[in-house]
Amino acid sequence: MQLFFTQNIKGDLAILEEEEARHCIKSLRKRRGDDIRFIDGMGGLYHATILDFGKRDVSLKILEKQENFGRHNFHLHMVVAPTKNISRFEGFLEKATEIGVDRITPLLTDHSERDKIRKDRLERIILSATKQSLKGYLPQLDDLTSFSDFLSNCELQTGDGHYICHCQGETTHILDNISPSKDVMILIGPEGDFSDSEIEQALEKGFVPTNIGESRLRTETAGIVACQLAHILKRKSTDE
Repeated sequence: MQLFFTQNIKGDLAILEEEEARHCIKSLRKRRGDDIRFIDGMGGLYHATILDFGKRDVSLKILEKQENFGRHNFHLHMVVAPTKNISRFEGFLEKATEIGVDRITPLLTDHSERDKIRKDRLERIILSATKQSLKGYLPQLDDLTSFSDFLSNCELQTGDGHYICHCQGETTHILDNISPSKDVMILIGPEGDFSDSEIEQALEKGFVPTNIGESRLRTETAGIVACQLAHILKRKSTDE
């Protein structure tokens, strides 16, 4: 199934704009009367037919809508320090989206080697991965946020799972920590790990210190593994 994306929806009409329209017309060579499917990024999956083509848009007639398409039973928030080589962070965004993530916060830490990101480019990568993996929900990408600002604005809800993965001192494996709580938030540091001060601040805030194995993983690998483990454990707890 080929998915398009738009939030330009009014009643039973919708418009594919710019890149989506260009992909529809130029790449896939769709024609008037052809059926397509698109998502709105908020759980809506639509079956529509093409009405007309403009210079930069495609008009659609909505035939059917499915709610909560691709919804999973918990909210996963990944907080990850962007890598010095941005392509590696882009790879994390792509794979995390394919696995299933609801929100991603790029984190600026004491040991970060990158202090700038092109959010528009990263959002395009996330959108592409969302469509490719047939997801109905478009993950939220936050602005690059300093560690102190993140903690200051972070409100931890009782019963949810909040974890900081680091390589210093004693920690327990994340497999032994994630429970059938409603939501999960996981912090992954840069290549140089979180600083002692950052770890202390996170623990004081209520984050649980964890690791994801004996091997020292690259930031993007750790993020991908953590996403997958969260889904496996959540699925297991639901089945039980």
